[in-house]
Amino acid sequence: MSFLLIVLGPQPARDSLKPQRVRFQSRNFHNVLLWQPGWALSSNRSVYFVQYKVYGEREWKHKEECWGTQELFCDLTNETSDLQEPYYGRVRAASAGSYSGWSMTPRFIPWWETTIEPPVINITRVNGLLSVVLHAPDFPYRHLKGKTKSMENYYELEYRVFIMKNSLKMEQQLYEGPRRVVEVEALLPHSGACLMAEIYIPRLDRGSPRSAKTCVGVA
Repeated sequence: MSFLLIVLGPQPARDSLKPQRVRFQSRNFHNVLLWQPGWALSSNRSVYFVQYKVYGEREWKHKEECWGTQELFCDLTNETSDLQEPYYGRVRAASAGSYSGWSMTPRFIPWWETTIEPPVINITRVNGLLSVVLHAPDFPYRHLKGKTKSMENYYELEYRVFIMKNSLKMEQQLYEGPRRVVEVEALLPHSGACLMAEIYIPRLDRGSPRSAKTCVGVA
């Protein structure tokens, strides 16, 4: 009886170079491709090549600014600007003349997967009242004339405003709706209050985390 002896050699270099954990990270529709070096590499000894495409397309497109980059990220915000389209990204590495295979992301749809950040709160005193002005997060895309777009161009936003008065030591919801300016009744003398807000998107049934407290005092 004869035996066939198979000797396994070392793992091919292209597998050991292959980027790991390739995924999109998205905040307020700023869509960035992230990855980690292959197990045989450190980030300062290799370069990376990035491609992207819309689901269903046959051809991958180069991201020129990330073609031969030494970074571990690539901003694909402009390439993924159709927010309801599903996209893929992929990365390969090169080191000392050897190239890895491609590592691809899961399917990515900005519309569903971006993280919405809380609104910014500005408070001013107007005729004894507090005027609470809410600002939606910055949006990365601009009109053809260069004017910044608002997140409200894509979503119908609702704001929820909460107050905690020092005199009561309890939280109350002041407002829920689409208005970006909310007036708060005058506070008692020598008292103060902290306000917080969050964004809710009815169409997606999801929202932002609550903002940090913005506190005011009245002498």
